[in-house]
Amino acid sequence: MLIKIEAIVREEKYEEVKEALNKIQVNGITVAQIMGCGVQRGYKEIVRGSEIDLFLQPKIKFEIVVSSEEWEKKVIDTIQKTAYTGEVGDGKIFSYEIRSAMRIRTKETGYDALQSEF
Repeated sequence: MLIKIEAIVREEKYEEVKEALNKIQVNGITVAQIMGCGVQRGYKEIVRGSEIDLFLQPKIKFEIVVSSEEWEKKVIDTIQKTAYTGEVGDGKIFSYEIRSAMRIRTKETGYDALQSEF
């Protein structure tokens, strides 16, 4: 079974989360800068005396595919502990099963598509 984990975290937590995943030897990571909002619907800020509603906030999205429920738990626990501040806007973590995966160059599928090419 292949499992995809998507974690949306605060921008300032990027380096810490990346290093924590490296420490537990997560090899394949995709990272993107995104904009979004959760339940808090952004925030208001005063700019030059005028109140501005900042609806979308900058976030970082990590995408990781793992090969077992054991790795799923390990990765989710690591991200949660590292990204936690206790404040609104810490982010979300999603995981779900992947139906298929293929390495384009070799056409390897499933678990083999995730393994190192070295």
